[in-house]
Amino acid sequence: MELRNLHVVLTGATGGLGTKLALALAAQGAVVGLVGRDPVKLHALQKRVAAQGGKSHIIVTDLAQPNMASQVLKQSLREMGHVDLLINNAGIIEFTEFAEQTEVSIDNMVHTNVTATLVLSREFVAYFLQRGRGHLAFVGSIFGSLGFPHFATYCASKFAIHGFSQALRRELVDTNIGITYIAPRAIATPMNDDRTNAMWQASGQAVDSPQDVADKIVQALQKDKQELFIGQPQSLFAWFNGLAPRLVNLGLKQQVALAKKYL
Repeated sequence: MELRNLHVVLTGATGGLGTKLALALAAQGAVVGLVGRDPVKLHALQKRVAAQGGKSHIIVTDLAQPNMASQVLKQSLREMGHVDLLINNAGIIEFTEFAEQTEVSIDNMVHTNVTATLVLSREFVAYFLQRGRGHLAFVGSIFGSLGFPHFATYCASKFAIHGFSQALRRELVDTNIGITYIAPRAIATPMNDDRTNAMWQASGQAVDSPQDVADKIVQALQKDKQELFIGQPQSLFAWFNGLAPRLVNLGLKQQVALAKKYL
């Protein structure tokens, strides 16, 4: 798709990946609706977009609040006139033993990563159907195809989004609404705490820069890709997991023991 003059709504805009993605989209000429909770961070990002000659609008909302989906759509239309693309990027992660994870933490992660994404997508799908065209993109994870120890709830949430994107694509196959699912591997963002970073380093896991991932997402959108898996060998493991999960279990056995040292 042509990004110049495209009106894009981006959730999680002020996060590590969201910031780079907002700037990358604006650099391609897109008009970006910056969705986030913190108006100070949103205004700071808007200034960065403007400094490189881009255009953006601020949409302050808390995705955890009731009725937020209709509010985001209404505010987006008020600020931008129309919307061509919704990028569901907001999300949270936790590195923990599942037996020790609190119910509040589980509920918060499922709501942020899954429920809010689905509810917001439903609102925009209805709008796109009425408009006759549109596109939705979902920033998932390699962990949405490859269950990884000590990220059980996070994996569950990303498996859900991966399945949802596939089902929605098939449901909308006879419309002018496109779906893109992006599955990055680990990204160097503040979402990872010190324990997680130490574990990645000790295990030799590659961690991509937010800029690199943002650039690949922009390219995937420009090429109208349905799915993009970023990084090897993780992408290969995710594919192989569907064929021979027992072998993948054995391959990750050492990872389980290593991760426990950092919990």
